[in-house]
Amino acid sequence: MARKRYSDEDALKILREIDVHLHDGLDVVGACRKAGISDKTYYYWRKKFGGLGRPQLSEMKALKLGARQVHIPR
Repeated sequence: MARKRYSDEDALKILREIDVHLHDGLDVVGACRKAGISDKTYYYWRKKFGGLGRPQLSEMKALKLGARQVHIPR
């Protein structure tokens, strides 16, 4: 099966979707299957994005971009 890359925003959207499924009573494996990702991916994203919302994600990206620009040798 071909591997699909998700943007950080897509990952947050899928995590919210899985949270809804979990709240409705599905188990983690079933909720992940319904969302189209593996449970391993779910746990990785949950560790990476934790309680981040969209504003915090944008701030994190800006900080990473700024750090990358500072460390570029000329």
